[in-house]
Amino acid sequence: MNKKTIRDIDPRHRRLLVRVDFNVPLKDGRVTDDTRIRAALPTIQYLIEKGGEVILCSHLGRPKGGPDPKFSLKPAAERLSELLGKPVPLISDCVGPVAENAAADMLPGQVILLENVRFHPEEEKNDPAFAQRLSVLADIYVNDAFGSAHRAHASTEGVAHLLPGIAGFLMEKEIEYLSQAVDNPVHPYVAILGGAKISDKIGVIENLLGQADRVLIGGGMANTFLKAQGLDVADSLVEDGSLDTARALLAKSGDKLVLPVDVALGDKFDAAANKRVTDVAGGVPAGWRILDIGPKTVAAFGAALQGAALVVWNGPMGVFEFPAFADGTNAVARLVADCGATTIIGGGESVAAVEQAGLADKMSHISTGGGASLEMLEGQTLPGVAALQDK
Repeated sequence: MNKKTIRDIDPRHRRLLVRVDFNVPLKDGRVTDDTRIRAALPTIQYLIEKGGEVILCSHLGRPKGGPDPKFSLKPAAERLSELLGKPVPLISDCVGPVAENAAADMLPGQVILLENVRFHPEEEKNDPAFAQRLSVLADIYVNDAFGSAHRAHASTEGVAHLLPGIAGFLMEKEIEYLSQAVDNPVHPYVAILGGAKISDKIGVIENLLGQADRVLIGGGMANTFLKAQGLDVADSLVEDGSLDTARALLAKSGDKLVLPVDVALGDKFDAAANKRVTDVAGGVPAGWRILDIGPKTVAAFGAALQGAALVVWNGPMGVFEFPAFADGTNAVARLVADCGATTIIGGGESVAAVEQAGLADKMSHISTGGGASLEMLEGQTLPGVAALQDK
């Protein structure tokens, strides 16, 4: 990675505005999954130990144009206090006198968390005046929020033009791993793509077809490819508007694409649906829909993964929220975990699937950013990364 990191500065007696991704799920005022908070700990602890004054900022959810207690970062501050074993006060605003006074009163090794930056509509507009108000709080800007690096907002991109901007450890790790899949991948390189829609991942599919040796397709997007081949998929989720795209991809790179040969069907979109497995060649019977890949497909995917040096996986193989239709996703998770390659799980639902299967610790890297990792896999430059200082 050619960007400066927190190793390249001396944080002692410096105020550091650290953009973290504390967009965590909440229930009854408590954090229900602290993965993203834990992911930021190495950066926060390093800066504390080096005598920095750490001012954290983040967004949470999508508040509608103003403060909303439902989207307060208070539960995140409480959870971070527990994890650090020291108080982390929540400051009631992220800009203005309250924030400026809190920052001015800090001592080396202290941490504060500013209230949700999205309580100000100017954040998402990347308003220069708002970025300026954030920048007066600190001497140095640290971006450790990879999950938001694909957005050009005031706290992710704008402020990096006003303060020296550097990467935290999480940002560094994310870029280093995902760059392996984009810049100069080792071969054999196998990509696995799932999820509902081709339209969300056209750029990713095209980029991966140019780089990977095999691209395995599951999930709802596989249905569109199957229909594009002339197969009857009955009531299955299909993007009819993407059929031409699917045909073009099959014509151009059909030898690299590995599609399902059998599927698990449900007679309705419901956890309690009746289930049957069928080969795709015979089509899907009327009144049934594809909800998962079948065992022959799992075996074919396993064969394609043999001897792989690099594997990137983004998107589940079926409706894994329904236990009866989670078999394909869980089986692929086991195949990836055991294949012996460098394995990169590209954010979003694939992370939930890997954690649900209890295999998170078997993967080389699990990305914290769904949208950001997809844009990197597409070969795009992320605004929040581009704005940081080069080494």
